[in-house]
Amino acid sequence: MTTTAFDVTLADVQAAAARLSGRIRRTPTYHSAGLSARLGVETMVKVESLQIGGSFKVRGCFNKMMQMSERELARGVVTVSGGNHAIALALVAKSLGARALVLMPKNVAQFNIDMTRSLGGEVELCEDAVEAFERAAAYEQAGMVHVHSFDDPAIIAGHGTLGLELLADASGRLDHVFLSIGGGGFAAGVGAALKGLDPAVRIHGVETEGATTMTQALEAGKPVPIRATSIARTLNAPFATQRTMAAARDFLEDIIVVPDREAVREIVWVLQNGRVLLEPAAACVVAAAEARKDLFKPGERVGLVLCGSNVALEDIEAWRKQFGV
Repeated sequence: MTTTAFDVTLADVQAAAARLSGRIRRTPTYHSAGLSARLGVETMVKVESLQIGGSFKVRGCFNKMMQMSERELARGVVTVSGGNHAIALALVAKSLGARALVLMPKNVAQFNIDMTRSLGGEVELCEDAVEAFERAAAYEQAGMVHVHSFDDPAIIAGHGTLGLELLADASGRLDHVFLSIGGGGFAAGVGAALKGLDPAVRIHGVETEGATTMTQALEAGKPVPIRATSIARTLNAPFATQRTMAAARDFLEDIIVVPDREAVREIVWVLQNGRVLLEPAAACVVAAAEARKDLFKPGERVGLVLCGSNVALEDIEAWRKQFGV
C-alpha cells in the first residue's frame, strides 16, 4: 500500500506568518499555575480561544484568501462547515470584500449559524455533510472557489503559524504539546511548525468519543466516513483525508480519546480557575493531559493549545445537567 507524502513544510508556515502579519491577533501564551499543579510539571497554555472569530480558523482562511486573485475573490467562496471554519471564512471574506456561502448540516448549533450570518456569510442548510459537499461541488462547477475547511495546503500552513508563536513565546522548549483533531488540518499545520523547529517535541492528538475521525482512518489505513455524535461539534469532521492522515503519521506520538463528560468538566474548571471560556473541542485537550500525566517526567514542560471559544452558554448549562458536572 502506498501512502501519501505530506506536502506542507516549515517554510510554507513561515511564509504564511509573514502574510498574516497585522491581520490576526497574536494570542497569549503563558504559564498556568493551576494546570502546572494538576499535571505535576510546568504547563504553558496557548489561549487561541481569544483569536478574532473565536478560534484558530482565521489563520488558514486569511492565508488562503490572501493568495487568491481579484478575479477569484470576485467569484466568491463556498465552503462546508458547521462551526468555526464557517465563522472564520465569513469574517475573512467580509474583510477582503468577497461573497462567502456556507453550506451547513441542518443539525448545527444555532449559535454558529447566527455568528456566521452576523459576519456577512450566507448560510444554506443541508440534510447532512454528504449533501453539503455535493452542493459545494456544484457551486464550484458554477464558478465559486471551494475553500475546504481542512484539506488544503494554504489552510494548513496558515494554521501552522500558531505553532511558531507557541514555541517563540513559551520561554524555553516544550517536551509535550497537546492538540485537538477534527479533520486533522490544524494538527497538520501546527505539527509541521513544531516538528520543523524542534524534532524532539512530542505531539499528542486529542479526539472526543463520538468524533474519532482520525483514529478510525489511521486504523483502516484510509479515510473512513463517520457520522459524529460528540458534543464537540467543531471536531465532528465527516472524514479525514490522505493529506491529513500523512501529517498525523509524521507528527503525532499518539491520539488520546476522551469522553464528552471530561471535556465539559474541563470547560467548567478552566472557566472558574483560568477565567477563560473554552468550547468542548478545546477543553478536551486539558482532559487528555490530565488523563496521560503519567507520561510526564520531572522537569519536563507541557504546552496545551486551547483552540477555540465558540460555544453558547445555554449549551454549557445543558451539558452540565446532562453529565452531572
